[in-house]
Amino acid sequence: MINSFSTLPLTLVLLLGPLLAAAEAPAATPYNPRPAEGDLVVPMPGEAEMVFRAVAVPGADFWADHDRIIQIGDAAGGIFEGLQRTQISGSFKADNGQTWLIYLAKYELTRGQYIAVMGMDALLAASADPDIDALPGLTGRALREALMQPLSFVSYHDVLAFIHRYNQWLFDPDHPERMARLPRLDDAPGFLRLPTEEEWEYVVRGGLPALRRGTFDDPLPFPPRQLNEHAWHLGNARHQTRPIGLRAADELGFHDLLGNVQEMTANLFRPEIWQGKPGGVAVRGGSVSTPATDLRSALRAELDVFAWDGDSQRVRERRSFNTGARLAIGANVVVSSAQRSRIEQEYDAYRTELRRMTPVGRTLDNRVAQAASQISDADPIIERLIDQNPHLRESLTAVQALTVNAREQLELAQREAARSLAQDAARNGVNLSVYLSRLARLSTTLESARRLSEISTRYQEQVAAVERSIADLDEAVSLQLQAYGEKVASLGDYPTEHRTMAIDFLSDQEPPRREAMVLELLRVHAETFAEQRRPDRDTWLEDFKTSFRDYSDG
Repeated sequence: MINSFSTLPLTLVLLLGPLLAAAEAPAATPYNPRPAEGDLVVPMPGEAEMVFRAVAVPGADFWADHDRIIQIGDAAGGIFEGLQRTQISGSFKADNGQTWLIYLAKYELTRGQYIAVMGMDALLAASADPDIDALPGLTGRALREALMQPLSFVSYHDVLAFIHRYNQWLFDPDHPERMARLPRLDDAPGFLRLPTEEEWEYVVRGGLPALRRGTFDDPLPFPPRQLNEHAWHLGNARHQTRPIGLRAADELGFHDLLGNVQEMTANLFRPEIWQGKPGGVAVRGGSVSTPATDLRSALRAELDVFAWDGDSQRVRERRSFNTGARLAIGANVVVSSAQRSRIEQEYDAYRTELRRMTPVGRTLDNRVAQAASQISDADPIIERLIDQNPHLRESLTAVQALTVNAREQLELAQREAARSLAQDAARNGVNLSVYLSRLARLSTTLESARRLSEISTRYQEQVAAVERSIADLDEAVSLQLQAYGEKVASLGDYPTEHRTMAIDFLSDQEPPRREAMVLELLRVHAETFAEQRRPDRDTWLEDFKTSFRDYSDG
């Protein structure tokens, strides 16, 4: 049996004993300072505990659901945060049978939890914190707060060792009661691990409630003005981490997902989450060293697990003061032969119906382009079959003629689809340019009205009316820009010749001057998307503002 709590100093046991015993009551504990309905409390050695929250993932089926296809990343973020479509999945089936669940720790992993599993001596040996040696001598409130600090200054492999030891303790066959509270899949209990990047970002963005109300794609899961209420960042923490639970929980009940310490994930860091060169470990959420303006749901960075120190010419394991972890509860994909049989039976329907709609079922090009390419791949196969089977030449030549016709039809479909997309994007762009022109005129009107209101109060109503009109136009601009961006992204998936042909066709129709200017912007924006694989709406908006500044239809 593994129980490292016995390695704690006697004074620490005496101090925490009453607090830990109270964990069974609604009162707060050092491990759950903000108890809430829906908390899943999992035991740890020495009466410590770790608290998890369940987050619903839409769809009852194992393989996929239309609503599970989500957008992650941030078009206005850094180079490693490009927008991507991915499918989110839960590890456990919910009791209602209609959703799956992700279980993520409510708080960041703390020093006290590490000590409960690994022992004080293990923390002293693993930590690079210059002040850690003072920990055993602390008492009272100072000790409590020190143990509630997020675990940091330890290496990635120290965290993995902790997870391994904790799982061993939970699954000790002599103590089946320890795993009683773990969620189960086909009666198999889950196990502790680091969360994936996709799980982490899905939770921080607000999960299913945010998807349903349309706020999932927002940069933050709460209004920006509330950032200080929810997160420790450079502006309010100045590189100093804080004990867990001091900031307000998010809508799903989690604390410090943004800020405090950046959190290790189960992913290797790749430039676009699931593609590109693999590097160190992906960390999420920012920290007390992150400027407030940089905190966002899509923020991600690389932890160089083995870091090269150019000064000493040595490789060192990275132990960062602002890097920690948050655990998840996971399950194997296949947990029993009966469950495997079920998902095998479900796969045929998934493959023929839904798989083509998921990111894994699509390439960067649209499906029509993919089909055309696959038909072209058949040509050399048919030629080889004709050479090897002269007696089948007539039949195979007929098949070849059919593939040529199919390829021509697909080519026509691509051209028409690209033309339709370009036309829709141009319509959104024209609307956008008109709204921007109106905004510019209203801004001038507002300045005049405000000057007049300083002379006489009777102009204040006019100021209010203009401000309302500007707010309405701002919303209209946002909607048109979003729609324009979506069309540009779809158009950017087409081969260059089809994009060019579509825009050339519309330009040759001698459109009004405003539309002609929009088409030229569209040409540039679609090409930019095709090269970078990410929309840049802020830049595109500035392009519209610049192009249509002082523009007059007259």
